[in-house]
Amino acid sequence: MAANNTTVASHCPAPMKATSNGVFQGDSPLDFSLPLVILQICLVVVVTRLLAFLLKPMRQPRVIAEIVGGILLGPSVLGRNKSYLNAVFPSKSITVLDTLANIGLLFFLFLVGLELDLKALRRTGKTALGIALAGISLPFVIGVGTSFVLRATISQGVSEAPFLVFMGVALSITAFPVLARILAELKLLTTDVGRMAMSAAAVNDMAAWILLALAIALSSSGRSPLVSLWVLLCGSGFVLGCIVILPYIFNWMAQRCPEGEPVNELYVTATLAIVLAAGFVTDTIGIHALFGAFVVGVLVPKEGPFASALVEKVEDLVSGLFLPLYFVSSGLKTNVATISGLKSWGLLVLVIFNACFGKIAGTIVVSLLCKIPLQESLALAFLMNTKGLVELIVLNIGKDRKVLNDQTFAIMVLMAIFTTFITTPLVIAVYKPAKRMTKSDYKYKTIQRKDMNTQLQLLVCFHSTRNVPSLLNLIEASRGIGKREGLSLYALHLMELTERPSAILMVQKTKMNGLPFWNKGGHYSNANQIVIAFEAYEQLSRVSIRPMTTISPFSNIHEDICTSAEDKQSAMIILPFHKHPRVDGTWENTRVEFRSINRRVLDHAPCSVGILVDRGLGGSTHVAASNVASAITMLFFGGRDDQEALAYALRMAEHPGINLTVVRFYLASSEDVGEIVSVPINDNPSEPKNVSEDEIFLSEVKQKIANNSSIKLEEKGVNNYNEIVDVVRGYGGCNLFLVGRISEGQVAVTLNSVTCECRELGPVCNMLTFPEFSTSASVLVVQQYHSQRNLNRASSTRVDVYSEEDLENNSY
Repeated sequence: MAANNTTVASHCPAPMKATSNGVFQGDSPLDFSLPLVILQICLVVVVTRLLAFLLKPMRQPRVIAEIVGGILLGPSVLGRNKSYLNAVFPSKSITVLDTLANIGLLFFLFLVGLELDLKALRRTGKTALGIALAGISLPFVIGVGTSFVLRATISQGVSEAPFLVFMGVALSITAFPVLARILAELKLLTTDVGRMAMSAAAVNDMAAWILLALAIALSSSGRSPLVSLWVLLCGSGFVLGCIVILPYIFNWMAQRCPEGEPVNELYVTATLAIVLAAGFVTDTIGIHALFGAFVVGVLVPKEGPFASALVEKVEDLVSGLFLPLYFVSSGLKTNVATISGLKSWGLLVLVIFNACFGKIAGTIVVSLLCKIPLQESLALAFLMNTKGLVELIVLNIGKDRKVLNDQTFAIMVLMAIFTTFITTPLVIAVYKPAKRMTKSDYKYKTIQRKDMNTQLQLLVCFHSTRNVPSLLNLIEASRGIGKREGLSLYALHLMELTERPSAILMVQKTKMNGLPFWNKGGHYSNANQIVIAFEAYEQLSRVSIRPMTTISPFSNIHEDICTSAEDKQSAMIILPFHKHPRVDGTWENTRVEFRSINRRVLDHAPCSVGILVDRGLGGSTHVAASNVASAITMLFFGGRDDQEALAYALRMAEHPGINLTVVRFYLASSEDVGEIVSVPINDNPSEPKNVSEDEIFLSEVKQKIANNSSIKLEEKGVNNYNEIVDVVRGYGGCNLFLVGRISEGQVAVTLNSVTCECRELGPVCNMLTFPEFSTSASVLVVQQYHSQRNLNRASSTRVDVYSEEDLENNSY
């Protein structure tokens, strides 16, 4: 008996203590669990983030970097050095590592459940449902067939029924979160292909979890076949119990979380405790703790701030620190060296081919039967072939249940990496919707036009609630008095696509709750009030407002703005300035990235562009039409940009509450400096024989404003920059200045002495934004579109923009 105890003790490593006494007392931190797991987490985060940075130019999802990072840290690469493996990932630390990894995975699957909307699944169209079923059934059958080949070669001796089901599930999965990330990166979320892929992947994801539960039940190591039946029955009873009980609890919590108020910490804590309890129950049943967390996430109500609060509390810690541990835990089980010899590599090729063929062939056949064009069918097929975290979960459960041996496990992991890696380049190669969607030849690309009675279409962009009141007041000033076709406005909310899972969750909520503009439970607590403000303004005015949202990385969001302007045939894009004023009159950066966006839009825009330098235009709230009493000053030096600014100013002057003063500068002798020159209103534009475009344009303007008492045209003679400043100071009491970005002519030469801190604003606007230039007036700086300025314009890409048309056509 003593001998047996000695033998057992020699094979079982001593348990690790949590904390050390420090190196000065002779303790090595790597011999204690807490410092060792801290080192492991830091190492994992550094390696996976570095790989994600390296793979970013290839537009690969982060899950690829995390899977590859886990393999690099495991026995396949760095783990070949036994000293490293025994020091950093000793066998006695694996239990702690796996526990932390599974806790992180538990809460991540809870977040995945939050992304899945059962109401949306019920609205899934027949086409998407057919594609999902074909994408599950054919790969599942091929996976079962592949399992016979593997059992006859490298997987001899494993249980037949569980192995068949695990192989079928592994080949039939489509990773819903990874697919959403790829679609967002490629700006395809709102295309027909993107909507179809998301709907089909959601159905596929739900079916995969059901099949996985079946596979786990079949792999139970009980002595009686009835064990698997009991597992299935108890698992079904757990799900039914959750469906009956949990919605009442969560709805009760959600009703006590009003919009705009912080969510009670007690409700968040109680929900997370329910997640852990559900995991305990499902693990006790014998399915897996992950299933309980996933079911709870699905049942949490998606409307209101409650779900968003849960995401904000959980996602950064889980997806940033704990989830990467799961990939390392998987990587430690993956040894690519077990794939040796021609037979093993041949089986790897066979598995990859079967996995791709099943998904691609099944999707293409159903897509073509549903009369989807071949190009879109190919793109859809490649997208549905995406694997990811769920695939890795299936394989790890199979490995833990002894259903998959080391060699089969390594082959399946490499298959998942390969199929996901090729998705992005293949979709880019076969699907180029921008070539069919461009409308760059539309007629009105400027506000200045011969027929001023045509409808004016504007694309107004904003980043946050800070920009909205001033933009509403600018819209009110721009709408005229209804003598013409009116103003059509597209309000585009610019949102950054981050690596957070909630970025895609936000996109899904935007679609599902019927708001093309914002999700009610988004990251902005007062988003709902702003939506109401836009809707109320549209009802009270004669302005047609179409709210939209675009979600892209800030590095290329300008492509979305420019292509949106083309799609909507806008005459001008209006952007907010990247700074906001302090109380002392100086300027503070809102975000530096906003400046780069503005510059790129100026370079690539298909129409005129305006940048609003806001000093509180109209105050912090929207001014009703009957209360508008604004003084606008337009500074005219000459050139196309100034002509465009003057055309916009004349449009504003049609509003009964606006008085416009046009100040035209000319080069004068010293005795004429600052003198107001009388302007004869009845000039005949046909009399001058050799006059500039500016003179002709101003002559036409004089004819139009002859009987309009709300518009004054004054001419000022100046010789240098200081004289210009003195003249402009006299108009500092107005509400809004309109200026051209790049002025031309003799007077404009005197502006060369202006220090342009922000070149995108031009010299005149830079002068008006100097702290020493004391004024509370906002500035709208205008750049007119002309083809020479846009010769270097890059080819546009399909944008990720949500509008009402997308919602109307959301079911297939």
